[in-house]
Amino acid sequence: MLGGVIERLDPDATESVVTPGGTRIVRSEEFIQLLTPEGERVDADGFSYDHDDATLAANLRHMVLGRRFDAEATALQRKGQLGLWPPSLGQEAAQVGSGAAVAALDEVFPSYREHAVALMRGIDPLDMLKTMRGTAMVDWDSVDARFHLYSFVIGTQSLHAVGYAMGMQRDGIVGNPDPADNGAVLVYFGDGATSQGDVSEALVFAASYQAPVVFFVQNNQWAISEPIERQSRIPLYRRATGFGIPSLRVDGNDVLAVQAVTEWALDRARRGEGPTFIEAFTYRMGAHTTSDDPTKYRERAEEEQWRAKDPIARVRTYLLRTGAIDQAWLDALDAESEALGVRIREGCLELPNPVLEDYWDRVYAQTPPGLVAQREAYLAYEASFEGDQA
Repeated sequence: MLGGVIERLDPDATESVVTPGGTRIVRSEEFIQLLTPEGERVDADGFSYDHDDATLAANLRHMVLGRRFDAEATALQRKGQLGLWPPSLGQEAAQVGSGAAVAALDEVFPSYREHAVALMRGIDPLDMLKTMRGTAMVDWDSVDARFHLYSFVIGTQSLHAVGYAMGMQRDGIVGNPDPADNGAVLVYFGDGATSQGDVSEALVFAASYQAPVVFFVQNNQWAISEPIERQSRIPLYRRATGFGIPSLRVDGNDVLAVQAVTEWALDRARRGEGPTFIEAFTYRMGAHTTSDDPTKYRERAEEEQWRAKDPIARVRTYLLRTGAIDQAWLDALDAESEALGVRIREGCLELPNPVLEDYWDRVYAQTPPGLVAQREAYLAYEASFEGDQA
């Protein structure tokens, strides 16, 4: 552990838990924290938040807008306008803090829940809705944004990220004298993905080749309905040490600590010092996806205990206390949030339906004769219904 402030969890989840079979499993221990749930600044050995309150206010804005987007998308799914949605409620600090650490030449590989990071990278929220509405594939410009496409197969993006990082090494974008000439890769996945073989393989290659990649695990305590203590008998960040990768745990609800830790990890990756594994200890306040019902497997009291550690509330409290923001600033943010909500609600309903005819041209740079014939056969079939009455 690289220093930190001890944060004790609630009495039923402090040092360890005991499984029905009698096995004692360590569930929690100290982590790096710079802002308490009460909005008080604290010190952590080796880490500090090296930005002003204006930067922190910008992070608060990103968290609020990310939460609003997530709430609107969840509501749209409940109204039948989206087929599915993976909520990110409660994980805003983990996403915004890490996203704020990304530099010009860095590449980001998300899973499917990093909505706030996507907004920070300039992805249009309506582009994120297209996939869930079934009107398009995941088709934003990942080259321009340096934010790659959502990965719905658990853990696969970890391998993609390590491969990309190894390519950056070979392209000379790592370890240069001028920091502006260096880049690294930041890859996100959840606690459940750490049980996937792909993630273990990614850790092996990252360690073996000292790839410039930061593994950012959002440990939200639940892999759908499986609690973290069933997935791992040790804290998740310790798993990486077995691969020879430096690892640490940070308060995932503390945007200051998350940004400080991620900046440190990305800096060392850019310098050519290899990978880092970060476990952001947070909580998924909502469902795994909108097809999930968390009331079937966890207690309401647990949710309330974590609600008191809300990542947005602590930052708002701190900034109001220091005078960095006031009620007028918050009112303006509320108005911006409302406008975003209107755009999402109206924009979702206006997304154009896909035209199947177009998809034959999206397979090859030059459509081969076989697919041309297939398209013509389809168009003839479609035209045969034009005179029918619905």
